[in-house]
Amino acid sequence: MIKAGIKQYVRLENQAINDRVIAELERSGIEQQILPLGARAPEFRLSDSSGAQVSSRELLTKGKLIIDFYRGRWCPFCVTELEAWRDALPDVKAAGASLVAISPQLLRHSAFTADQHKLHFPVLSDEANRVARQFGLVYEVPDYQRDLFRTVFINLENLNGMKYADWSLPLPATYVIAQDGTVLYAFASADYTQRAEPSEVLGYVIS
Repeated sequence: MIKAGIKQYVRLENQAINDRVIAELERSGIEQQILPLGARAPEFRLSDSSGAQVSSRELLTKGKLIIDFYRGRWCPFCVTELEAWRDALPDVKAAGASLVAISPQLLRHSAFTADQHKLHFPVLSDEANRVARQFGLVYEVPDYQRDLFRTVFINLENLNGMKYADWSLPLPATYVIAQDGTVLYAFASADYTQRAEPSEVLGYVIS
């Protein structure tokens, strides 16, 4: 459903550039290099949209943890996904699990995202994609796509911080982590329009 709406968001000539990036990422094998099922998930402590510290270790003392990596509030597919998780949050809580969303955005942009889309779960800022790198998700945005981003006013220097603007982004990805830190579910796609459905992910939380 998310991918079906792409024509209303992206002009045809611009989509050709995005398709080129997707094809190059697929050929790079990055999808096969992500943190896999059965691996031990790295622990992290990140700031939420209010500046409070959120610890994965502390969340896992309460139950399983769903981690949703997204590119930023400028990405309409990310916003659609975040709102889907917003709507699924009662089911997450009923299963005794926690949910966090992670992007490289600065705190103020994470706060704007949480407020605008009424997200009542932690929206975390991953400075310089440090946590996303540990999950094997990060890639460098090619020059030709940087030029496209600038023409459509996607200013990653501003969104992610001038100091840390290395023009890297995480693949959209969703993980379910067991209380012992084991990866129970892992989804990541070089195609940024492809996202894990909350209903599918919740099956690994409830089981």
